[in-house]
Amino acid sequence: MGDLPYHRMALSTGRHRWWRPWVGSGAVLLGMVGLMIVLVVASEAAGIALDRPTDADGMRTWGGTGDTALSLVSIAVAIPVVLLAARWAQGRPAGTVSSVAGRLRWRWLGLCLALAFPLVVVSLGVSVLLPGSSGEDGGAQWVGLPAFLLGLAVVCLCVPFQAAAEEYVFRGWLVQAVGAWCRSPWIAVAPQALLFAAAHGWGTPWGFADLVVFGGTLGVLAVRTGGLEAGIALHLVNNLVGMGIAAAVAGALESDETAADMDWVGAAVDIPMVLLYAAVVLWWARRRRLRATSPAVPGPAAHTVPAYPWPAVPGFPAYGPPAPGTAGAGGGAPLPEPGTEPGSGNTPR
Repeated sequence: MGDLPYHRMALSTGRHRWWRPWVGSGAVLLGMVGLMIVLVVASEAAGIALDRPTDADGMRTWGGTGDTALSLVSIAVAIPVVLLAARWAQGRPAGTVSSVAGRLRWRWLGLCLALAFPLVVVSLGVSVLLPGSSGEDGGAQWVGLPAFLLGLAVVCLCVPFQAAAEEYVFRGWLVQAVGAWCRSPWIAVAPQALLFAAAHGWGTPWGFADLVVFGGTLGVLAVRTGGLEAGIALHLVNNLVGMGIAAAVAGALESDETAADMDWVGAAVDIPMVLLYAAVVLWWARRRRLRATSPAVPGPAAHTVPAYPWPAVPGFPAYGPPAPGTAGAGGGAPLPEPGTEPGSGNTPR
């Protein structure tokens, strides 16, 4: 019996049936839309009660910072929806969406955050300095210290949940829903990358290409590292830095611009940064012997899968469970958790 890679975790309890991913996906969609409607209705009711002004669409507005918070929270509600769908619609532990360990591996997440931060900051600096960058606009105005601190607080509180929610929906639920039917990780990863790019709207071809690469690369990382931590880390840092800077510029938080509107300069800097991050994460995961698979459940409903489901790709060496007789295999010493071994242009997406 082979072990299960991340994209096959819907099979982890042996309760999988062909219809469960369909039912679960419907529940995720309806749950997200339902909670978003509840938030909008609550916002409108509160706005009417407090006599808030209306925007061009006739909706009550709370200003740039307030509307940003509402937008981020309306995405963040997807996290409990996905976790409940995994538990109720697929009959498996909710934590299997987070990783093959059945939970978020917090130490590994922290290490990925430490790697992502300098890469994102450097790529942002390079994209601003390059000729032709939209960051050369000198008309930006300082928003003022009180407004900046309020906006930064909202960004720091809400962005982690917004970024994580997008990872749970696209690299988590969608990858595992397709993976429940298809053994190939490539088939599981590709559709969510296109849907992720489309969900951000239609901007420039460069922005769409950047989002496809971003979503596809983080999908690869989810399968190859056995969890969402690496994707959450890069997504969180990217949005936190981009929106943190926007909080300092008058009117920037009110902008509808996303990575879909990226110019060629931004894409030319951002795509190599994403690929470099992925290469380092995979190298680091291999050195730390991070487990990327979970033991399959014996029984007629369980599926045998190859221990190393990915073909060898230059720069992305395949790895998985140790061979029998080595640490972490049956009869050997268990693999250490990450960190426990001895010595041990950016726009919101």
